[in-house]
Amino acid sequence: MAPLRQRQSINKERFSSYLSSLRTQNYHDPSSPNFSFSLRSIAWNPLGTLIAAGSADRTLRVWNPDRANVRYSTELKGHTAAIEKVAFNPVKDAELCSVSSDGVVKFWDVRTKAVINEIKGLGDAFTLAWAPDGESLVVGNKADNIYVLSPGQATPLASHQQPVQTNQISFCHSGEKIFLTTGEGRVKILSYPDFKPIFHTSYEPTIPFTLNGHTSSCLAIEMQPTARFLATGGSDSIIALWDTKDWHCQRTLIDMVGPIRSISFSFDGSYIVGGSDEGMGLEIAHTETGDYVHSIKTVGPCPVVAWHPTKYCLAYTDLGSLKIIGVDPERK
Repeated sequence: MAPLRQRQSINKERFSSYLSSLRTQNYHDPSSPNFSFSLRSIAWNPLGTLIAAGSADRTLRVWNPDRANVRYSTELKGHTAAIEKVAFNPVKDAELCSVSSDGVVKFWDVRTKAVINEIKGLGDAFTLAWAPDGESLVVGNKADNIYVLSPGQATPLASHQQPVQTNQISFCHSGEKIFLTTGEGRVKILSYPDFKPIFHTSYEPTIPFTLNGHTSSCLAIEMQPTARFLATGGSDSIIALWDTKDWHCQRTLIDMVGPIRSISFSFDGSYIVGGSDEGMGLEIAHTETGDYVHSIKTVGPCPVVAWHPTKYCLAYTDLGSLKIIGVDPERK
């Protein structure tokens, strides 16, 4: 895969005027029978040349962001229930993984539409996170069982039953630590791939250390590209930013409405945005200061957000449809 070419960062004083100058493009899928509120997950490939969208109506479509017409997209068929999560292999720009509540995880070659591997019997699966090296990934189900999978094997490598409700999952950039959000509002910090607690409390060495920054269920989690901060979002409408050196909460973003369903950092880590299934609009904050620097008006709630991997280009769902700000559709 070719190396990424990242754009130059823009300071927070100029950021809003820059983003305001960008065009927003809508990507409409006419084949989706229940289009409103259907998109569950979106994901860029590592190069930012493709974006995948998985829907509650079982539709899985891969778009060329520069070509908004559906005829330039690719539909991947095979799931028999809602698609809960999609994610590209972080080191292979054409390998996509999809997780469905039918208990099946599929690995696709998006160039040929072929299913290159399939793992069945994982229960009501809804979470997915690739290890940074692309050699393995974890998938969780609503029974709080976490499976370690290989894109080349048809059965799980391991499974780890969790004693509490477990929601979204994220890796550190080295792949040695994995972060599990829980229904208790906490975040577990575990070793990978053996899922052992890495830190313990100073007052009781037998008790695992967890991040505790939410008054209710912790739902979303994202590591900053620069790895200085880990962001968590909860059903308490708060995004917390944790310093990864000492694991202290440095600041909280409190202007969201409704549960935080997704979090995304810009490619340079300078800006952060959260998605919620309540309220309208998106508020982009400056990571270092916590200042809100730009608002995006939307028709309805935007539960899913995803910054482009190399430039200030933001994909999001609005009333269940895919929109991207910052692309140049149908360019010559």
